[in-house]
Parts: sequence; structure tokens; C-alpha cells
Amino acid sequence: MSEIYEKLERALASVRAKTDFVPRVALTLGSGLGNYADHIEKVATVSYKDIEGFPVSTAPGHKGQFVFGYVDKVPVVVMQGRVHFYEGYDMTDVVMPVRLMKLFGAETFFVTNASGGINSDFSAGDLMLITDQISFFLPSPLRGSNIDELGNRFPDMSHIYDEDLQALAKDCAAELNIPLKEGVYVQTKGPNYESPAEIRFLKTIGADAVGMSTACETIAANHMGMKILGISVVSNLAAGISPTPLTEEEVLEAGRKVEPEFTGLVDRIISKL
Repeated sequence: MSEIYEKLERALASVRAKTDFVPRVALTLGSGLGNYADHIEKVATVSYKDIEGFPVSTAPGHKGQFVFGYVDKVPVVVMQGRVHFYEGYDMTDVVMPVRLMKLFGAETFFVTNASGGINSDFSAGDLMLITDQISFFLPSPLRGSNIDELGNRFPDMSHIYDEDLQALAKDCAAELNIPLKEGVYVQTKGPNYESPAEIRFLKTIGADAVGMSTACETIAANHMGMKILGISVVSNLAAGISPTPLTEEEVLEAGRKVEPEFTGLVDRIISKL
């Protein structure tokens, strides 16, 4: 058994000492979207600080806890605050949370984030359904000896984001009259924002939105056989497109503005899973 898997088992034991709740859906909340966890029917809350070996988020707007409960009778675990590669953690620590949520029992990974819009048709405040991703600017979370307990050595990445879940998300958005864009998400290392030249490059290779999370997490989730759905909140236009300098407050404010629509859409999607 690998050291990484042993670390996961110790973290799982820490959580199981506090709750035996078994979720069906794992939901990760991005910057400015953390208030959604306060909205669900809570059963238990576990702080990351109380989990052995677990990385603690230092990013603004990330509270740092698992919230267990129900959304319209569907058992969920909500990750209220994620950790990022730019915080200095090893990539295996960055994806430790999603691996742990799979060990809790979750089969579906619903991931959200805040991003910079690259697509010229996007505006700040848009919701984008993630249809594919670009992740090769980062080290793979699967680098090193394979953890056979989690998945196969060479997982296929042809359909990272589940097509049936994408169709469900589009149907739910239409029912609620919420515009839902679609596009390819690219993860960069951060924590600096990209330069205008880098944004032009990312647009050339097919990216519609850029951020500093998610792609590495979905690789780990895909490795474990989870079904994945991703929605990005376009919090700002990317460098060279936006007429003003980029700030983290802009990202958090965009999350607050889109919160009512976001909450309604996530509720509707999870209730139909």
C-alpha cells in the first residue's frame, strides 16, 4: 500500500470519528461561492484542521471545512474551501480532498470555480458549463507510482466531464431561465494572473476560461471513476481583454452577485441526480 493511500486512510478515520454520513454527491465550491454550504440541510461539519494530514486552505473566501447534509433529500458532502497548487502544496495534497470524498462514498463530483473569461462572447457574471479542459501546464496528480486502490495506471481522458450530467445541467438552466455558456477550461499554476500575451496563447490553443484550480482535481476524480460535472463562474475578463487590472476582490464580488442564480441552478441539478 502506498504512503499516499495510507495518508488517505488516516484522514478518512479522522472524519469517520466525527460522522458516518455517506454522501452520493461531492460538491467543491470555488472562490466567492462558499456561502452555498450554509444553504443546505446540515447533518455534520468537519474542519480541515481536525483531519489528520489534511491540507488547510489559505485562499481568500475559502472557509476550510467539509459540510455534510442534504439537498432535496440527496446526501451530499460540500467542500467549503479548496486548496490550490499555488499555495505551495504538493499536487497529491491538492487532490487529497476529492480522493477523500470518493472514499466517503460519493460517486459524482460536482466542481465549481471562478475563472477569467477568454472567450470574447463571455461577460463577467456568466456561468459556463465546462465541456473539456487543458491541464498540461501542471504536474499530473497521478505522477509517480500508481495507487492501484484508486484506479488504473493510464486512465482515459476522452470524456472527463460526463455528457449526461452536462445535458442535465443545460436542461435545469433552461427550466430556470438561466443563461449557461459552454466552454473549455484551462488551469494555470498561479498565484499571479496571466499576462495578455499568455491569454492570447491560451485562446489560440482553445481555452474559453482560465483559473487556478479544478483540472488537477478532475484528473484525480476521473482516475477513481467518478462522474464529473463542472460549472465555472466567469468572474472577470482575462488580462488584455479586461480594461482594468485584475483583483481578487473582483473575483469574490462576482461570486456574490451570481449567488442567487448559482444557488438555484445547483439545487435543481443535485435534486435531479
